Formats: sequence, C-alpha cells, structure tokens
Amino acid sequence: METKVLQTDWLVASEVELIYKSKVKASQRPQISSSDKAYQIALKAWDNNKIELLEQFKVLILSNSNKVLGVLEVSSGGITATVVDIRIIFSALLKAHATAFILLHNHPSGNLTPSEADKQITRKIKEASKILDISLLDHLIITSEGYYSFADQGAL
Repeated sequence: METKVLQTDWLVASEVELIYKSKVKASQRPQISSSDKAYQIALKAWDNNKIELLEQFKVLILSNSNKVLGVLEVSSGGITATVVDIRIIFSALLKAHATAFILLHNHPSGNLTPSEADKQITRKIKEASKILDISLLDHLIITSEGYYSFADQGAL
C-alpha cells in the first residue's frame, strides 16, 4: 500500500528572523581609535590561559562610529593553526548591522610575523568585505606581550 504525499509545505521558504539584542548602551561601548586600542580590547576578550596555548581567531564587530558592538570567537584550533570560515564572520557582521570590523588572532609561539596563511585569509576576507560594503579596518596578530597590525604595516 502506497501513501501519496500531497503536502506542499516544503515549497514555502521557512521564515528567517534576524535579531540583534544589545545589552550595552552605545555610550558605554569602547571606541576603537587606533591599533593599540584594538589590542587592549583584544586582550580583555582573550582567555589568558589560552593565548600562549592554542591559536584562536576572533573578530571585533564595530558600529559606524567604530564602537565595539561585540567580539565574535570564530574558531579555536591547535598550536600552529585554526580554521577560519568567513561565512560565520559575515553572518555575525550582517546580523549586528556592523559597518566595520577588525580581525584578531594570536600566535602562541610569541612570533608576531604573519604567515603566508595569515596573509591569504586577510586578502580573502578583505575581498568579501568590499562586496558587502563592510570595512575591514585591520588584522591584528597578538601575543600577551605585543601585536602586529596589518594596517599599521601597510599590509592591508
């Protein structure tokens, strides 16, 4: 005995609802005015027990006035690498109505020199940001003792 399926519910796209709820008033948000200020915010957002243990990739999500809307942890990896899915980054940026962002990742080794993989992911994300008109302001490689700024070094 066969059952004939006549339902067409699958023809209708499911409803998608985008919500951004802020628990912090705009006047209380830190404003990014330099790479050093971004580094200070990054250190506050990092787990001190992991900065020298494993590589992590995060994003500072910014408003039109460069105020921090949030910090997104994109991935947490191993000693020398972590996987970065740019779809996750842009999904969060779009949901938060961000107009700018700063990439952050640490080097557990303490070496601040960008790897070829660091340069490639920066280029890839920068190209995607142009299409969506969301400004990539910088990419910081951080350690507990300092940082490398792609923007300050003219590498962005």
